[in-house]
Amino acid sequence: MTADVRLIGLDWGTSSLRAYLYDADGTVVASRRQAWGIRQLPEGGFTAALQAITSEWPACRVVAAGMVGSRQGWLEVPYVDLPADATSIAHGMSRVDACGSHELWIAPGLRRNAPADVMRGEETQIIGALALQPLYQANTRFVLPGTHSKWATVVDGRIIAFDTVMTGEMYALLIKHSILGAGLPTEPAHVFDEKAFVRGVHTAKDSGGEGVFSRLFSTRALMLAGELTAVAVPDFLSGLLIGEEFRIARLRDDGAIAPLCLIGEPSLCRRYTLAAQQFGYATPAIIDDASAQGLWQLASAAGLLTEAKLHTYSGVTP
Repeated sequence: MTADVRLIGLDWGTSSLRAYLYDADGTVVASRRQAWGIRQLPEGGFTAALQAITSEWPACRVVAAGMVGSRQGWLEVPYVDLPADATSIAHGMSRVDACGSHELWIAPGLRRNAPADVMRGEETQIIGALALQPLYQANTRFVLPGTHSKWATVVDGRIIAFDTVMTGEMYALLIKHSILGAGLPTEPAHVFDEKAFVRGVHTAKDSGGEGVFSRLFSTRALMLAGELTAVAVPDFLSGLLIGEEFRIARLRDDGAIAPLCLIGEPSLCRRYTLAAQQFGYATPAIIDDASAQGLWQLASAAGLLTEAKLHTYSGVTP
């Protein structure tokens, strides 16, 4: 490694840990990944995981984001209230005094007070996306699909609102623990059934004021009637639930539709792109992963990239 290496970034979530090594220009020169989420740490816990994933890397400062800063994480870092940008999030970072191997700082998540909602990690991806694509700063709806999908609104470079929809978790529960999953093949289909998915999206779209819960059992009824094969049920149900996300979003739009930007795994973003098109949105932009850029931006905003800034910056909570 060269002397120009400046920072280590950690995207540390519930199920995985990703580490990035940056040079002085913010370019990722090495990266590693382990299945060491906060719920499945190696022997030795957080300290051992950090030492192992950064083994043989220079002893840089470390900035981490995600569930590592939650109540179940290494150090609970208080949420930052909306509206928020890179500077206000950086002001909420806390140093982990119990970390003997590195100078480790953990970023806060964001909180919406009414109705209550929180996020940890997604805000860092949004900050990274805004740095990668500055044109999104004016007015953009960021959608981060996943177990708990996030819909966040950015105006003038600040995250002003967000909502969480438990789509992925609800899908897993329905497939594994409800009548809707009964009789399905034990091995999932390897080919995406786009037709079944789009049919599910339209079923949600056409549910009107009754909503998707009034249409869930149609998944079972269509299969029993021979109109939906057992193999197609998972994609139909996926379309139904993702379609409900978009039905809710259009109700919130109130006639003004902000452009969409998807941040996430490409195959999942493909489903959201199809759903967006059924609801009249322009084809969304897709960013596979913005965590690395977001961690660098937070470190920069916190003044953690040089010794001089570290000792003069007053925003970071020691």
